[in-house]
Amino acid sequence: MSLGKQCEKPVKSLRRCGGTVGAIVTCPLEVLKTRLQSSGISLRSVFQVQLGTVNGTGVIRPGSVTPGLLEVLRSILEKEGPKSLFRGLGPNLVGVAPSRAIYFAAYSKSKETFNSVLVPNSGWVHMCSAGIAAFVTNSLMNPIWMVKTRMQLERKARGEKRMNALQCGRYVYRTEGVRGFYRGLTASYAGISETVICFVIYESLKKRLAETRYASSSGEADRGACDFLGLMMVAACASDCASCIAYPHEVIRTRLREEGSKYKHFFQTMRLVMVEEGPAAFYRGLVPQLFRQIPNTAIVLSTYELIVYLLAERAQ
Repeated sequence: MSLGKQCEKPVKSLRRCGGTVGAIVTCPLEVLKTRLQSSGISLRSVFQVQLGTVNGTGVIRPGSVTPGLLEVLRSILEKEGPKSLFRGLGPNLVGVAPSRAIYFAAYSKSKETFNSVLVPNSGWVHMCSAGIAAFVTNSLMNPIWMVKTRMQLERKARGEKRMNALQCGRYVYRTEGVRGFYRGLTASYAGISETVICFVIYESLKKRLAETRYASSSGEADRGACDFLGLMMVAACASDCASCIAYPHEVIRTRLREEGSKYKHFFQTMRLVMVEEGPAAFYRGLVPQLFRQIPNTAIVLSTYELIVYLLAERAQ
């Protein structure tokens, strides 16, 4: 077995560990984001949030005031308890390792293939590779993310019994069949644009960062704390830009995954949200999304780059 293959296992293990820690730390922000995106939250008073399973019957009228992040947080803590901020953590932890593995494996393989037919390491190579990797990952992991979203949307008062991941999965299968696990998949495919934009910006900025470091160090590679910090800043910037541009698909995906929802298809959901709530509704929950995704993406990408570099140095 070559040293490269021997290094592959610790790289994957450390990458999965980083993804798991990130999922746990940012889970409350994801719950807040999902609640803000949903149609089941009352806009007259956030403390009148309906309890029970979200049924998607709430209608948001133009001119209504959307509750803020802190208001929703206070509502959850008062009515449902702190544990509700970690709803959906189980499926997230189950899915984080395979999703990361699938994504980076598909990205690396696609990048290798496209490098042989396009200009090596060009923007088109990164764009196509990221798109294919996201398509494969979304197709395989959507059932897990569907269960996670349903659990996050379930509102139960303190002391009421909540569904666990297995019970939620069984409920979805019993009420909606296998197709129920793939609700929101079209919106996830639309969200591939975010992944593509993120990786294109990331690879471009990383290349510029490397050129700057190379020029300032007279051609000597000096990777230390500054390099790691630089990669984190580059990843955060790429994630920030991509999230702001492609965020509306997140709102549409959450609406499509609501139980008993009036939202049926991607474009139908887009039209309903636009007509009933206005364009600003497509950015509900953006603040917690940025707080959650930017550090998470920055840590994952920069840690991955650093680990690969250190293992490559040891292999020499």
